Amino acid sequence: MILADWIALDCHRVQRALGARAFLCACALLCAAAVAKWALAEEPIKVAVYEFELEDFSAAGGVIPPDAKDTTYLAEATQEAKRWLSESGRYTMVDTAGAQDEPVKAHTLHSCRGCVGPITKKLGADQAVVGTIKRISRTEYTLLIEFIDAGSGEPVSRYFTGLRMGANYSWPRGVKWLMKNRILAKDRG
Repeated sequence: MILADWIALDCHRVQRALGARAFLCACALLCAAAVAKWALAEEPIKVAVYEFELEDFSAAGGVIPPDAKDTTYLAEATQEAKRWLSESGRYTMVDTAGAQDEPVKAHTLHSCRGCVGPITKKLGADQAVVGTIKRISRTEYTLLIEFIDAGSGEPVSRYFTGLRMGANYSWPRGVKWLMKNRILAKDRG
């Protein structure tokens, strides 16, 4: 006996036990529940996560340029954000490699005053994520992650944390903390 025959036989037994009208009502309720569950499922948001950027306000900021370790830890922070957002199921990643606009190449999206929306819209994303690490001193940083609507160019949400008593190696850890405890906290139930 194949599965379809077994289901039909089983449905026939349930129909005889409940009666035709009760059986049809039960089927209608099951169908309505399935449709309601499907309708409530949200489409993932297409998000463009740009490379995290560094603003250096430390005493050496104007003298010592960002080094290879800064670049590495900024890339790790970006990847950590992408990983958490992607694994949440709420977001679909849009590749930002095609963005050739000057603020993207110069890593100045955090200060470009409204350019993020149009750049993101050209990529086909609904929202942008711009992460900015501000170096206050060599062991004190702040981290700001902004979600920006591609259509309006306006921030949808902002998340902030201060990182103290660490160095640039703590940037990915700060991103993880924000993702886990603020940005995706409602997903954890």
